[in-house]
Amino acid sequence: MWRRLRPWWFPLGLLLLLELHLRSLAAGSDSLAPPIAALRAFAGAARDGSLWQATLFTLGAAASGLAVAAALAIPLGITLGLSPRASRLSALSIELLRPIPSVALIPLAMLVFGFGLRMETSVVAFASFWPMLILTRAAVSQVEPRLLEVSQVLALSPWQRGLKIVLPAIVPRLFVALRLGVAVSLVVAVTVEIAANPNGMGYAMMIAQQSLDPALMLAWLGWIGVVGYAINLAALMLQQRVARAMGAAE
Repeated sequence: MWRRLRPWWFPLGLLLLLELHLRSLAAGSDSLAPPIAALRAFAGAARDGSLWQATLFTLGAAASGLAVAAALAIPLGITLGLSPRASRLSALSIELLRPIPSVALIPLAMLVFGFGLRMETSVVAFASFWPMLILTRAAVSQVEPRLLEVSQVLALSPWQRGLKIVLPAIVPRLFVALRLGVAVSLVVAVTVEIAANPNGMGYAMMIAQQSLDPALMLAWLGWIGVVGYAINLAALMLQQRVARAMGAAE
């Protein structure tokens, strides 16, 4: 029990110091609020339902963008990993498109989709696509060559080779790509909402800032951190469970 609680002492101590410091410094401030005030604002947002509505929108946009990115990046990464020629031909295009900041696509996405879920999904998908593609390609390139030789001896088609040989071999590394994609998708979703999309947790935080309500703004900021931590923890638990099921427990 002590080992489980020990990691919490530092953040709780930091919150206590902030509370003591900001009670005098932030009295009547339009930019700072003590943690207790942020907690009360969080409870109010939870009671009126705005917390859950905004959270569900952000998570839905992040999940749909991640799903689109995974559906495109994983097959393409497997293809590029298996075919050095295809990897060489696509290298220039990947290196030209990959450095483009995802937020730079917001104006284009707004023109194509307008405000709403589809616009945010498209930007999230673009941002999540590249790290998943690169990591999947690297994972395939590290597959044991003898496994590929077995697939050639069995005269498997490229589709069968990818599905029956390569995909099971890269599952542990594939989860690293998925965990990175999860983190990127949430960060980009909140960024899009702050910058352009009038929905979700990022937009709610901006409204609190514009309303000169620092307690609510900090409550949203802390909640975004909690949501990100919970999602990463769930992805890690899923990765460990799949690894144990495949006999590759870490």
